[in-house]
Amino acid sequence: MTDFYPPYPDGREKKLNPVARFIKILLTRPARHNLISAFIEKSYYMKLGEVWAPHRKFYFVNQSSLVTEILKDPIRFPKSDVMGALLDQLLGQSIFITNGEKWKRQRMMMEPAFEHARVAEVFEEMVAASDEMIDRLAPLANGKPFTVDHEMAHVTADIIFRTIYSKPLTQDNSGIIFDAFTAYQELAYAHGVWTLAGIPQFLSISRLRARKHARAVRGLLEENVRERLNSTNAKAKKYTDILQSLIEARDPESGESFSESELVDQVGIMFLAGHETSASALSWALYLISNVPSVASKMQSEADQFWQDGASFRKLRILKYTRDVFRETMRLYPPVAILPRDSSAPETMRSKKIPKGSILFVSPWLIHRQRTEWKKPDMFDPDRFSDPSQSKTIRDNYMPFSKGPRVCLGASFALQEAVIILSAIMHSFDIDVVSDHVPRPVARLTLRPINGVAIRLTPRIR
Repeated sequence: MTDFYPPYPDGREKKLNPVARFIKILLTRPARHNLISAFIEKSYYMKLGEVWAPHRKFYFVNQSSLVTEILKDPIRFPKSDVMGALLDQLLGQSIFITNGEKWKRQRMMMEPAFEHARVAEVFEEMVAASDEMIDRLAPLANGKPFTVDHEMAHVTADIIFRTIYSKPLTQDNSGIIFDAFTAYQELAYAHGVWTLAGIPQFLSISRLRARKHARAVRGLLEENVRERLNSTNAKAKKYTDILQSLIEARDPESGESFSESELVDQVGIMFLAGHETSASALSWALYLISNVPSVASKMQSEADQFWQDGASFRKLRILKYTRDVFRETMRLYPPVAILPRDSSAPETMRSKKIPKGSILFVSPWLIHRQRTEWKKPDMFDPDRFSDPSQSKTIRDNYMPFSKGPRVCLGASFALQEAVIILSAIMHSFDIDVVSDHVPRPVARLTLRPINGVAIRLTPRIR
């Protein structure tokens, strides 16, 4: 237990009438760019909340049994069309957006690709990328404040880039991706909010502006896919990475392969899901660690054991506390704060009639801070994950990677890379807080600190 309470948007105490609440959630500028700013304090107690809207009804579902029911049945509760409005320019018709038979076909074709992301197979690449990260951080480790977000995006993007393409990500390309996706997030989220309000897509200036940034990211991914497809010696090199697996994938019924456009779509979601969410959580983790010296000290002890005489896959078990620090970070700041699902038929939940076509928002942000479920929900406490009295709460209400058939298949990958990256930093540097800097969480496509995370690093003297 740390007694450290990190920042989150303060909820309004006063309950608004339905029209005022709709305006607050959808039409005021802060909420239009950050949905969690619209939550009132009661939101952290409610089990099922309804928000009036003129276009369609939507609900926030926070009761664990209902959440499980929604997430385990992607037929009754498919991915919301809001996700398509947010991400189609970037991800096309990738597995993250599609539903029904199309999703099943993609899932079956992509299963072999995930074999190439097995944690044991990618361990050495993660260590190599972490070593290069330490080299980039060394000039910044002079005791002066700096923002770490870009570097966390670089190292996680580098790891997944190596896993997909069998080559590292350059500094220049890392900058392009970070800047373009940051801009895309704000514009796409603003467009998605207007979509919820029933405003036609062609009227959205945000969508038009977002297209340029989507093209910057997709262009880089597309370039590398095309390079492999056009390579005359690809077979001779015998690539065993994710891209090659996707190229060789076949529809079990028709025998068809992915088209070039489909390859870019699937690579896109694996690349973005494989680095953006982890990068966001790692930035938040470093902020939390910098504020609690006792946590940093315990992590350094683990890191020294792990890296002494060379890191190895079998030694990962040493990093148990480091893993719990990262898990607690994702509880407080879940990388994806809102999971929208559509109701494909009329439903009844907690005596409420849910019309067909309603949007059901499952919010890890709210569920992870439920006042009736968690002990001191707003406190940073990595020890809760080793506390037997909290195991049921964690089992029922902890879901940073979602749940059910559409659970993130990269969860083990993300946890492993996170503990390797954090332990590398803690082994090499002392970390200190920037006392006058308080990061402000903003929930768009991912939950980022809008003003970045500033920390101080200095070389460790051992």
